[in-house]
Amino acid sequence: MSDERTNIEQLISTSERIGTIGSPSSTSKLSLDILGTAVGKKLVGELALFKFSQDGKPHYALGQITEVQLRNIWLEDPTIKSLARQRGQVNPISGQQDTHHGKLTVSAVFTNEDNRFKPNIMGTVPATGTSIHLATDQILDKLLERYQEEIFYLGHVYGSTPQLPLWFKHFGTGPHGAGEAYHIGIFGKTGSGKSVLAKMILLAYARYSNMAIFVIDPQGEFSKDIRGQVSMKGFPLDLRNILQSLNKKVMPISVRNLVLDRWDLFEDILSQSDFFERLAIHTADKRILAAKVLRENLERRQVRLSDLHTPQAFQTTWSILQEERVLKQIYSNPEYRKRLHDMITHTNRNHHYQSYWLPVCRLFQSNRQNAVTVDSLLREVFAQRQTKPVIIVNLSREEVRDLYWNDIIQALVIKRLLDGINLQAELNYQGNRSLNTLVIIDEAHRLAPREKFENEKQESVRLSLLDAVRTTRKYGLGWMFISQTLSSLHREIIGQLRIFFFGFGLALGTEFMSLKEIVGGDPNALKLYQSFRDPHSAFDIASRQYSFMTVGPVSPLSFAGTPLFLTVYNTPDKFLEANQLINKDSEKNLFYC
Repeated sequence: MSDERTNIEQLISTSERIGTIGSPSSTSKLSLDILGTAVGKKLVGELALFKFSQDGKPHYALGQITEVQLRNIWLEDPTIKSLARQRGQVNPISGQQDTHHGKLTVSAVFTNEDNRFKPNIMGTVPATGTSIHLATDQILDKLLERYQEEIFYLGHVYGSTPQLPLWFKHFGTGPHGAGEAYHIGIFGKTGSGKSVLAKMILLAYARYSNMAIFVIDPQGEFSKDIRGQVSMKGFPLDLRNILQSLNKKVMPISVRNLVLDRWDLFEDILSQSDFFERLAIHTADKRILAAKVLRENLERRQVRLSDLHTPQAFQTTWSILQEERVLKQIYSNPEYRKRLHDMITHTNRNHHYQSYWLPVCRLFQSNRQNAVTVDSLLREVFAQRQTKPVIIVNLSREEVRDLYWNDIIQALVIKRLLDGINLQAELNYQGNRSLNTLVIIDEAHRLAPREKFENEKQESVRLSLLDAVRTTRKYGLGWMFISQTLSSLHREIIGQLRIFFFGFGLALGTEFMSLKEIVGGDPNALKLYQSFRDPHSAFDIASRQYSFMTVGPVSPLSFAGTPLFLTVYNTPDKFLEANQLINKDSEKNLFYC
């Protein structure tokens, strides 16, 4: 017997034996006859292990216990039931004749070949009486010894002590590469821990120097962490210092220093603003026409987009709007033309410049502090270099002092970013280069809902996202969508996701129906998911548990495609220590106090 087998079998022999394989069992689900010594233990969620022989070779199967049932066939008899109803219990039947049965869903099988453990399938059903043991960290480390450099930990097996090994491979080829991009979805109610989980996964990918990460942050959640504004409540994960310890260049970009660089975008934003409304152009179609006419005339006079904020550019704008030729293009009716001309003539020009022109044009001003155009930003992300950056674009309202901003303008800017990302992806693909980039989108349900937007601009964002999800995977460009809901996110996006994480809050109504479709209707997995507690029902912050069900190829223990369940670390130091992200020289500086 090889040393490898001896070691694994020694580890199994020292782990706790909780039961044996019973009947009926199949290759996908096994029945467990639970030993009397284990009936008082919490078994649901535990990761179990057993050894069996297949093709003359020893194999080792792992899976989570999804359900425990109690049966007492004597008490199921109507006569005995009647006695039990009168006496409360029937000696020596009650308690003595109970049998406990469990359901085990096999998620991974390993075989020992040439002193190395390799993944396999369970092509036969082990004999009844086969011993079932609880898996331990030592057993998992031994089985996954050859993959240790790729393993990443987000937490423990749900309701148990072993850490659940996961892997997040970069989208390129070569060592630790998946060879292709894939899309990820994180779903859960507010407070379910999905934002923290997303940041932890971001750090898993940030370990790879050749992988870029681009975060579109509509609420400013990620940007606060990058700026060092770490809340000491909940999970104070300091992204900035950790990314720096990984030698990752971090570029936090806000609306204040992001320079918009397209005339089309200026035309759209101006038509949405109050600039023309305050000149008595009240209908949307006329405001759109006026913005188009003004844009064409400004370009004809060679006014630069980045100079629109200047008083000289505004003087040119004001004179253009008073030209009879321009007024005729906006209004064919002489009465309306005269009214518009009178409004322009009698309006306080300086007030209009300060209040309605500047807030729009500052979005295009290139001489702002730390200014960067969208094109320059995207070239930085997708440049072919050994070490690629982490870029976080903060599009929250907190960042828009003195700028014209609302949900529609935010949507237009996101559309500009998406179009630029898609263009860069196509250019790199034509040059036979993989982008090896992950784009993270927070609050995805607001950008790509299932129902069509009434507003044309917001609808264009939704369509751009749908197109990107369908086409960019072959470019080495993957997407991570973070959403509070599952049922309201567009079906096309859900259909393209490869890896799912489901947190608390999807166990009712349409959310549960959507969840059921993805999991495949596995009743035991769904029951286990429904057992998740609301993290905020805990007595204090320290005792909160953030549980997730994951589906997809995210773990070396899930290549059978079955769901896995985990409880995410609830303190940063455990997470950092498990993944060796703590720099011993600067360990004291990782957290703000």
